[in-house]
Amino acid sequence: MTTMNVGLIGCGNISTAYLTLAPTYKNIRFVAISDMNEDVALAKAKEFGLKARTVSDLLASDDIDIIVNLTIPDAHYDVTKRILDAGKHAYTEKPLVLTLKQAKSLADLSAAKGLRIGSAPDTFLGGAHQQARQIIDDGGIGTVTSGTAHFMGPGMEMWHPNPDFFFKPGGGPVLDMGPYYITNLVQLLGPVKRVAAISSAAQTSRTITSQPRAGESIPVEVATTIHALLSFESGATITLNVSWDVKKHRHANMELYGAEGALFVPDPNHFGGVLEQADAAGNVTEVPVWDHPFGKINWELDGKNPRANYRTAGLADMAAGIIDNRPHRCGLELAVHVTDVMTSILKSGETGQFVDMTTTCERPAALGPDAARALLKEDA
Repeated sequence: MTTMNVGLIGCGNISTAYLTLAPTYKNIRFVAISDMNEDVALAKAKEFGLKARTVSDLLASDDIDIIVNLTIPDAHYDVTKRILDAGKHAYTEKPLVLTLKQAKSLADLSAAKGLRIGSAPDTFLGGAHQQARQIIDDGGIGTVTSGTAHFMGPGMEMWHPNPDFFFKPGGGPVLDMGPYYITNLVQLLGPVKRVAAISSAAQTSRTITSQPRAGESIPVEVATTIHALLSFESGATITLNVSWDVKKHRHANMELYGAEGALFVPDPNHFGGVLEQADAAGNVTEVPVWDHPFGKINWELDGKNPRANYRTAGLADMAAGIIDNRPHRCGLELAVHVTDVMTSILKSGETGQFVDMTTTCERPAALGPDAARALLKEDA
């Protein structure tokens, strides 16, 4: 079995999920990690039995094939570029980058060097979302004509230890949570043709309530509520609402309306969840859960809410794609298009005009139960 060695840059909150879950997959093995704060890297390396290296040493390491970029979004472009310049494949947390110009620059560099770029989110590979994909592809609700998607909450300062960057240029709910929702919509319905949006911010500053900086005030420099319309090449029109100005709401995460029924899709920030379907008469039933490995509950680190968490699946699929010489599902073309959609939503919110996409993409290949199992070790 071919195994690709993986390094990691950025030892923040999300690194725990990557390092905890990676050993369940074939073809990838983390060997070293790094962070600008070397003490943080040393502590994380000790926790997971890995080597801690400086960022420069990691980039120059001969024993690493892929480097995962878990830095803050504003650093994604520079760090991913450095990874490619070092002759290594790159896999980055969402969003890929903050501008379409940056995305196209990385695409050009990737092609020139013959290297892969993968990008989170990989939650759309989860059992619930892949089952929704199969239902749609099999005509279970007829042609999808419209739908809604909602992510709304009170704000990141409630839980994140250092929430400042969420409210600076390059932050905001579209670039932070939009990748989950838009990527899932694209894998279900295909590429977006044009968008329109209205945006606003309810506050000019926020007070941090999480530790260790509770009581500090931080400025808000971005829109924190965005209501958008997405027109898809397929003909479907989706309403997307994202906000950090909402204390409570009763909207479902995602609903898709077809000519022969409707599909109620769980939170695209997670791999599993309850999937419901309405028939042509309007009768709603819970869809029996299929035997997909990425829908099984396996994550109890947060105690109260055990769930299916298979982050790193996108990285494992990219490694398998490199080895097997096939496209990977969390691919660059998809991530570039999602970047185009998100930045166009923000542009429309600023200008009040419809914005046409300048990119498109193919839907990533479906990941059925057998294909998912093929990514896992036999004892996982």
